[in-house]
Amino acid sequence: MLLGRASELNYLNNYYDKDGSQILIVYGQKHIGKTALVREFMKDKPNYYYLARACSEREQVYQWGRQLAVDGYNVDDFPSFHDILAKIAHRNNGKTVIVIDEFQHIVKVSDGFMKELIAFVYSQWNQEDVMVLLCSSSIGWIENSMITRIGEAAYELSGFLKIREMSFEDIVQRFPNFRVEECVEAYAILGGIPGLWNQFDDRLTIQQNICRNILDADSFLFEEGERMLTEQLREPSVYNTIMASIAAGNHKLNDLYLHTEFSRAKISVYLKNLIELELVEKVFSYDTAGKENVQKGIYRISHPFVEFYYTYMYPHLSDLQKLSVGEYYNRYVAPDFRKYVTRYFKIVCRQHLTRMNERHRLPIVLDSIGEWIGKNGSLDIIAQDQEGHTLIGLCNWEKPMAYEDYETLLACAKKARIHADYIYMYTAFRYDERLNLEAKMKTNLKLVQITDL
Repeated sequence: MLLGRASELNYLNNYYDKDGSQILIVYGQKHIGKTALVREFMKDKPNYYYLARACSEREQVYQWGRQLAVDGYNVDDFPSFHDILAKIAHRNNGKTVIVIDEFQHIVKVSDGFMKELIAFVYSQWNQEDVMVLLCSSSIGWIENSMITRIGEAAYELSGFLKIREMSFEDIVQRFPNFRVEECVEAYAILGGIPGLWNQFDDRLTIQQNICRNILDADSFLFEEGERMLTEQLREPSVYNTIMASIAAGNHKLNDLYLHTEFSRAKISVYLKNLIELELVEKVFSYDTAGKENVQKGIYRISHPFVEFYYTYMYPHLSDLQKLSVGEYYNRYVAPDFRKYVTRYFKIVCRQHLTRMNERHRLPIVLDSIGEWIGKNGSLDIIAQDQEGHTLIGLCNWEKPMAYEDYETLLACAKKARIHADYIYMYTAFRYDERLNLEAKMKTNLKLVQITDL
């Protein structure tokens, strides 16, 4: 079974088991595991797979025809998409799964492809049921441009499946030789993206993986951080400038304006494009009564590996070429890597709380969960049930947890103008004696060690 994708496989199988033919859109960011999912889904079914090229319509038909010609047909037998689709469906007995990967390359240059596809899938001349999976790694185009491009053909689509990032729990299963702390560090670099996980080896330390599989100029991941940007966006000079500025700590629009000297209007447009590609996020604090104490208009890089690239590689590319990978790591990565991981540890803790909630192992049934970002202090976790009972949390990755951290957390709750019914405190280290004693005395205070994640 494909790790962590049971619900996605069930979704596809439920459609396949229905009578008749279907057309589904399957999409997600690069390296998210679309191809692995589709491969697992179709392995016991009659199937056909085609990876579309970024080329003209005529060249697409020719290349597709060449692929079929390998199976014994003549390339001249396929002058149109209509002929290609008909031949594919009649190759097998039973309902055939037809996968057209990166299909946006066809639709962007062909006005007739979707019409021919729909006519093929639903018309009488197709004698067998088919299930067509139109796959894409172009999230922004699917969610913002596809419907306009294909017009009325959108009404013939049977469903959409967005492949989302996998969880920290999945990465722990994927790397059994890593300690939990190393899994958190790997998650802070690779996120929940299986295609990137394949580049790490849990027989090595995190430092060794970074040096060998990211910082080494011959490694697959060496340029992948910037490539994720430039493959989908024009004007890389502008986007590189904005991303590097955010990575350097400029999280507000005005800060970006002062650093880049681009107009605020221009920055806003480019940020919108980055948000659509799920490379940047606009952070919204959990809604509480303490609105006067909230920071607003915060932007963060939301893709862990892209953030790692623009934090540790992009600013020092000259030294990356000049120094050995070990020297580079010690000079630029090691000094503040633990601080870098802190934000992702908070995400891991929120995921843990969500899992506990799904398993009914919390004192309340959470209806919503998020973070509260204050002007002076923040709540790493804030969650409520439908009746308004509130749970808050602190996630401490950099140092042992002290009673003073507990007091600071309560002070932040006061600024947010909320009453904390339950308090969870997560740490990668230990708790001081006074805090341990407090937790024994108060039933609403829970101390969670990293090994519990």
